[in-house]
Amino acid sequence: MPKKQPVYTPEFRQQIVELVRAGRSLIEVSKEFGCHPSSVQLWVRKAKGSGTVSRTTTLSVSEQEELARLRKENKQLRIERDILSKATAWFANSNGPTSTTSTR
Repeated sequence: MPKKQPVYTPEFRQQIVELVRAGRSLIEVSKEFGCHPSSVQLWVRKAKGSGTVSRTTTLSVSEQEELARLRKENKQLRIERDILSKATAWFANSNGPTSTTSTR
């Protein structure tokens, strides 16, 4: 029995195409969103032929470098945020504040 292929909305496909056109690789986008690379390639090719993408952007080398740097920085910030969030939750759940009330 063949596998049933997921149905992607036109809006989803459009967003994927825009990500690829903005400079992200087909492989990277396909892994992140769970699509097959050949599907993404087909969507990009169809969008190019039909003109469905409203804006076509080609990034200069300096823009591509900046985009890569910002993506790396964004990834690092997300990791740090997750660590801080987990630490906050751990401290909030650990025995609460210690009280130093003395009994006389």
